[in-house]
Amino acid sequence: MALYLGLDSSTQSLTAVVIDTVSGGVSQPWSVNFGADLPQYGCPQGFLPDPDPLVRHADPRLWAAALERVLATLRREGVDLGAIAGISGSGQQHGTVYLRRPFPGTLARGETLADLVGRSLTRPTAPIWMDSSTGSECREIDAALGGAAEVRRRSGSSAVERFAGPQIRRFAKTEAERYTRTELIHLVSSFMCSLLLGKSAPIDLGDGAGMNLLNLAAATWDPDLLQATARGLAARLPATVPSTACCGTVAPYLVERYGFQPGTQVVAWSGDNPNSLIGVGGWRPGTAVISLGTSDTYFAAMSTPAVDPQGCGHVFGNPAGGFMCLICFKNGSLAREHVKDEHGLSWSQFDVESFAATPPGNGGRLLLPYFVPEITPVVLRPGVVRRGDADFVAGRDAAASVRAIVEAQALSMKLHSGWIGETPAAIRVTGGASRSDGICQVLADVFDASVERLEVGNSAALGAALRAAQALEKLPWDEVSARFCRCDVARTLTPNRRNVAVYQALLPAFAAFEAEHREACRREVSP
Repeated sequence: MALYLGLDSSTQSLTAVVIDTVSGGVSQPWSVNFGADLPQYGCPQGFLPDPDPLVRHADPRLWAAALERVLATLRREGVDLGAIAGISGSGQQHGTVYLRRPFPGTLARGETLADLVGRSLTRPTAPIWMDSSTGSECREIDAALGGAAEVRRRSGSSAVERFAGPQIRRFAKTEAERYTRTELIHLVSSFMCSLLLGKSAPIDLGDGAGMNLLNLAAATWDPDLLQATARGLAARLPATVPSTACCGTVAPYLVERYGFQPGTQVVAWSGDNPNSLIGVGGWRPGTAVISLGTSDTYFAAMSTPAVDPQGCGHVFGNPAGGFMCLICFKNGSLAREHVKDEHGLSWSQFDVESFAATPPGNGGRLLLPYFVPEITPVVLRPGVVRRGDADFVAGRDAAASVRAIVEAQALSMKLHSGWIGETPAAIRVTGGASRSDGICQVLADVFDASVERLEVGNSAALGAALRAAQALEKLPWDEVSARFCRCDVARTLTPNRRNVAVYQALLPAFAAFEAEHREACRREVSP
């Protein structure tokens, strides 16, 4: 065995990479952009527009269409899919898909995977990780278990708006007839895996932990959490399996259409963050990972499981064994892009000129970048808050605004990762913005840690391919990381001691600014 296919169904695209365990090679990535390549599904940024900023759903048919399109691209560009020994994948975490059985069922001649999904759906749209509309459901689940602390103790997270449990509860309450007709509920990862298998796939423990339904200690669905969420939920959920589980072989319809060999193994799909942990070689404690994507995420393998007493951080399963922590910040790349566009900047001006024109610490100018409702910390009412001189507060200072948003994002990560109790010696960065020296230098200085970038990108798709290879060839994780997760030493950034001191002094001021704003928001909504 040598070739393995990794797929990543993210918020805005589906990406494929192929690795060769004999040569150590990694292919170029092949991607389908949901907005540009599949505009007929009406998800220009990966989700359906909605006048309510708390509601973010996508069309599941889009993900199925993207799978067919990327496989067709691979075949057209000369990739021998018949030589693929195994496949695994990554899905954006927390999204839920509501279906009738049997799913996927049989694909008729001339029918597309999107057609198949369309006739299987009991709910036409899927809430994704950006959805924050389930606040009341979260409070109801917490109350049913005796408080948020008990939900955290069992599931690794407080009841969280974007997690599957609260989303399912809201669906069952507001669309009871459709919920009654729903026979199967999948995560994005297990939904996509099912399309590959031609049968309903299990949910892996890594992604399943992001549902507020899995008991981490027992590694199975928690009966009390299920009961608190919705009636009859246990019968609607797939089984749970370890991330290394082989779930079956590629469906006959994919063998026929794309040339896979019958018997090609499919390893359980997982969430994008557990896959990225593997894809950057961060599967053991000591190295944190920051993913700078549509959302910004901070995650790391944990020496000892801990839970965030504030309820913003989470504990998931580590595909290499044990647990990982994760903190998600919704205002990531789209917030940076908003600042860039607001001031008419090119990315070069954003990344080079703005940082050169402003000092670390930004002269005390601070910004809270809540362009959309935030989840860390919880801020449901969007709005950008500034503190500083008149030009900055009025939004006229482009360079200061660029530095302010990047520093705010880095300081927020530092502030809200303290509960983990571990100080990383190094940070590995991934995602589109990891190419920015300006952003990465701020991270190095705020965290007082070296910032490493990999020779190979697309960490979630790469991590999926590595998981398939490790599971099927029984490779040691050390060997997998050494071969495929090498750092680009020439692009590693180290902290500047003077800047470290600046940010250590700035962090308390930022924390106070954030706390003042949250208290003001609380007073506004209090009766």
